[in-house]
Amino acid sequence: MKFIETLDELHAHYGTPGPASLRKEASRLTPEYRRIIEAAPFLALATSGPEGLDCSPRGDLPGQLVRILDDRTLALPDRRGNDRIDSLRNILRDPRVALMFLVPGSGNALRVNGTARLTADRALLGSFMMEGKAPRTVALIQIETVYFQCARAVIRARLWEPHEAPTLPTPGQILAGMTAGEVGGKAYDREWPERAKASMW
Repeated sequence: MKFIETLDELHAHYGTPGPASLRKEASRLTPEYRRIIEAAPFLALATSGPEGLDCSPRGDLPGQLVRILDDRTLALPDRRGNDRIDSLRNILRDPRVALMFLVPGSGNALRVNGTARLTADRALLGSFMMEGKAPRTVALIQIETVYFQCARAVIRARLWEPHEAPTLPTPGQILAGMTAGEVGGKAYDREWPERAKASMW
């Protein structure tokens, strides 16, 4: 099997991108890109650190997922999760981040690349209060590039079409299998909905 190993080979194989692919990239939020971010309830946050790469899902109500501070700055609150803080550790050592926003029903994804810094400023944390609970930190993201990704991937995945949920291993089953039953199991799955409800924010 022959591998592509140089940029020249790669460029020769794919050719030159069309003008729409290049002209859609901006160094700040345009009014149109701002509207997409304000409508998004979900994003994936990609970071890099000494231990490797991380891609973390982030979800919130539309308009609460991130706050647009200006056309070059986003504020991303760190809501309750698994407390592994993989993304946050990475940001402290390598501030480069990439975000992909998705809006249910829309084929296009919005991509933002930039750098992030973490703050635990009490006033800022308090401004993100939800049901009496503030995030532990907020990432302030300086935008370097922003552009939309065409809808082909979402169309191919039929992402927003109705699907019958497949039978998949539950978190309790996964944990039990990995720990010989020491963690997880039926009790974990049974208790998780109430635990999540009590710690959503």
